[in-house]
Amino acid sequence: MSAAPPLPPLQGGALVAGTLGVSLATFMTVLDSSIANVSLPAIAGDMGVSPTQGTWVITSFGVANAISVPLTGWMARRFGQARLMLCCVAAFTVFSWLCGMAGSLEMLIAARVLQGLAAGPLVPLSQTLLLSSYPPARAGTALAASGVTVLVAPVVGPLLGGWITDNIAWPWIFYINIPVGLISAMLIASVHLSRESPHGPAPLDYAGLALLVVWVGSLQLMFDLGKELDWFESVEITALGVIALTGFLFFLAWELTERHPVVDLSLFARRNFLLGSVSLSIAFGLFFGNAVILPIWLQQHMGYTAFWAGISLAPMGVFAILLSPWVGRQIGRVDPRLLSTVSFSGYALVLWMRSHFNTEVDLYTILIPTLMQGVSTAFFFIPLQSIIYAGLPLSRRPSAGGLSTFLRVSAGAFGTSAGATLWEHRASMHHAHLVEQIAAGHSGGQSVVDTLRQSGLGPAQTAGYIDRMIEQQAFTMAATDIFHLSAGVFVLLLVPIWFVRPPAPVASGATR
Repeated sequence: MSAAPPLPPLQGGALVAGTLGVSLATFMTVLDSSIANVSLPAIAGDMGVSPTQGTWVITSFGVANAISVPLTGWMARRFGQARLMLCCVAAFTVFSWLCGMAGSLEMLIAARVLQGLAAGPLVPLSQTLLLSSYPPARAGTALAASGVTVLVAPVVGPLLGGWITDNIAWPWIFYINIPVGLISAMLIASVHLSRESPHGPAPLDYAGLALLVVWVGSLQLMFDLGKELDWFESVEITALGVIALTGFLFFLAWELTERHPVVDLSLFARRNFLLGSVSLSIAFGLFFGNAVILPIWLQQHMGYTAFWAGISLAPMGVFAILLSPWVGRQIGRVDPRLLSTVSFSGYALVLWMRSHFNTEVDLYTILIPTLMQGVSTAFFFIPLQSIIYAGLPLSRRPSAGGLSTFLRVSAGAFGTSAGATLWEHRASMHHAHLVEQIAAGHSGGQSVVDTLRQSGLGPAQTAGYIDRMIEQQAFTMAATDIFHLSAGVFVLLLVPIWFVRPPAPVASGATR
């Protein structure tokens, strides 16, 4: 398959329509990674399972998404970028309808797996199509269009999901994808199909794909089931860990010697791709893990409804939407390492502020760091993407985008599971310590017991009330532990960012 000359940039209405089409596709894809966060208690209640088991609704989507993402490069070479984008949008729309129709947790998880498989190629393809639609000098604008949707959608998701869950019904968090998907498909078909990329027969690394499914699936199952099966005290978890490690080692050995690997590991030989992708993935895992914990804590232990839990996250979108276009215009003018430093420092500050929350925290106090987080969000995705793509020819961008998205999505799924596990573990520890203090006659705990008894509560009622207070306090302390730890990791992430090479400025007359 011979290389074709770069397509001329789009102009006027075609540029607007083409950008809107791929941005809507990306938006609904990323939206579905977070819209179920605040709806988990409602979904779990309808399905008759615990909220912890309900997190499979999120992680099943993330794992399936992560597995299909590395296939983006091969599928784009085989079927063409625009045609693949259109097919994935159509499939995602159909599977969204199946998610809403699910009558059991098993059916919902199966539909979410299919939805995740269809969603995998959409983000890297959207970046590639946008970069080919804009002139090189406006690459930052193209990345801004993609970055806004990738980072604003997780913000809008909890708010929209909470409102739909409280006022309509949770299946509609999936049904709303149908009109969005139809509009996106029509715009992509009308603009991008006529600019199809070169494509033709391409070999597929079946062994590498099988090994990828084995180790990623085993690792995610280990994270999801570990907290229920007492981790490595369980034979099942130990077996999954061994399978994941063995599969990963065989996967590396195979991909490094395969002529047509399913994952182009040679990209990691590029310093910018390695450090940029790893930093982006770790940061996104922290971002997404905390975005799941906060609304569940507010609903389960602070008495918030799904909608008001969404409100607690919504202000992040204000500065993210306002500042992202400006950040995109600075790419090529300002060192992206400096922009990323602003983002990571801001996230560290926001999470440090949340680490001081307590059971008396009010909505105003919760909203302040959320509003500040919007600034960090605007500076997050676009500079790191420019670092990852720096120096890559257009022909390698689908593979690079697929691999970096695979790492990011995997980190998001693992971050959700690891965050939920650590939260429950820390809560159990704090619960035990608080009970010990009361049993030992701690003055504060004993005064509460005396007050409750004086108010007329019987021994059983007093014990129940105190247990609820202890549980609320334990889960609050556990959440602040995670916020504090996440803030420290963001500070550490400032180091690798300054070891990458800043992308060279792109002149207006440059060619790709």
